[in-house]
Amino acid sequence: MSGLAKYLLQNGYEVSGSDINDSKYVKGVRDLGAKVYIGHSEDNVPDDCIVVASTAIREYNPEILKAKRLGLPIWHRSDLLAEISRGEEYFIGYSGTHGKTTTSGLCSYVLEKAGLKPSYVVGGIIPDIHTNANCGHEKYFIAELDESDGTIVKYSPNLVVVNNLEPDHLDFYKNGLESILETFETFISNMRENGIILANMDNEGVKRLVKYFSVHELAHNAKFITYSIGGNTDYCARNISYGQDFTTFDIYYKDEFQTNLKITLKGVHNVYNSLAVWSSLHIAGVDMNLVNSHFETFTGMGRRFEKVGEFNGVEIYDDYAHHPTEIKATLSCSKSFKDKRIIAVFQPHRYSRFQNLWNEFMEAFDGVDELVVTDVYAACEDEIVGVNAQAFVNEFKEKSEIPCRHIAGSMEQVAQELYKDLKPNDIVIGLGAGTITKLGSELLKINKNKECNTIF
Repeated sequence: MSGLAKYLLQNGYEVSGSDINDSKYVKGVRDLGAKVYIGHSEDNVPDDCIVVASTAIREYNPEILKAKRLGLPIWHRSDLLAEISRGEEYFIGYSGTHGKTTTSGLCSYVLEKAGLKPSYVVGGIIPDIHTNANCGHEKYFIAELDESDGTIVKYSPNLVVVNNLEPDHLDFYKNGLESILETFETFISNMRENGIILANMDNEGVKRLVKYFSVHELAHNAKFITYSIGGNTDYCARNISYGQDFTTFDIYYKDEFQTNLKITLKGVHNVYNSLAVWSSLHIAGVDMNLVNSHFETFTGMGRRFEKVGEFNGVEIYDDYAHHPTEIKATLSCSKSFKDKRIIAVFQPHRYSRFQNLWNEFMEAFDGVDELVVTDVYAACEDEIVGVNAQAFVNEFKEKSEIPCRHIAGSMEQVAQELYKDLKPNDIVIGLGAGTITKLGSELLKINKNKECNTIF
């Protein structure tokens, strides 16, 4: 939402809005001239405006109720992004269950650093650039395309990357992967003339999608181009070398060597992410000599294995991972830490996801030395009987030798309890899409207060 607001403000629109809390995102749009209210009230709504709301805003919200009473247009955030994208010359969208924020952010970053002045609206703050949106008024428009609520069908890109497709958001996709595939079939069929789908053929869900379109000769004039690691695909990553500080790999197109790419991002999932971005820009006609060197300086999006603090030999990382596959990918990055104790602090996000992927979560924490599970972050959902942190911990202990415990209460209480057992050489990794992001700041606050109260 803040990214859309920034884009409009840069185009001279008058923007106002509200949020329940002040934040860096609120400050970002205020700095560009937006009027932002903290707290929802019908008094916040002008009598002549378009109201734009996210999926999280309920029908009984006082601002929505006033807009309906006045007969004002009410758009979902996806309607606004779709409207913006229609006016852009070349629209590149990044989609899939995982990796959307990193790929769209990386693409925007390397184009910015190359001086190509892209426009973009992505789902996180881009490092070094310190924003999640920009209106560059040049050829390329980059966006993260969210499938979680089915609104991805509203977009018509020139080129879309499909990173992966797995069961998720099962509160919306009642039939799991089948429902997601149906949505993507509709989305791809609506692409611009001569559209291109860049598909990861190492993912089973994406392979099913490609096969469906091939068998039924769908997607109008759209064309599938494929990528993989070491496979028989159009674009391919080979000769991967994982170093302590960098990962390098060769990129081939149609079996012809293109470049050796160097990235600082850890994990095989970031080889896929970087390969997808490089391939999409190559397809889009970008001069790759302008962008290649900038892949190396991209340090990752906010809340993607982001180091948020350190004290007394303890390092704290924050990650948005809230799906079993994402958690496995994040924890694979921790393998680069030698002789460290890895403590994963997992905050389940949504009762429906926790219930539907319960068994997959059970198997997502291999390699950690200790697992802490906090209370479920409901995200506006009602509690489901029997689906809670303590039940998960009890079952986890029966199936795994990894020490596991439940810490209840607020994130401040979690931090206080966790802090008691931390020692030098510990690595704490917070995992989840809710208030777990506050864990690092709470631990740092506790340590600072302790140091201030120490008498020498």
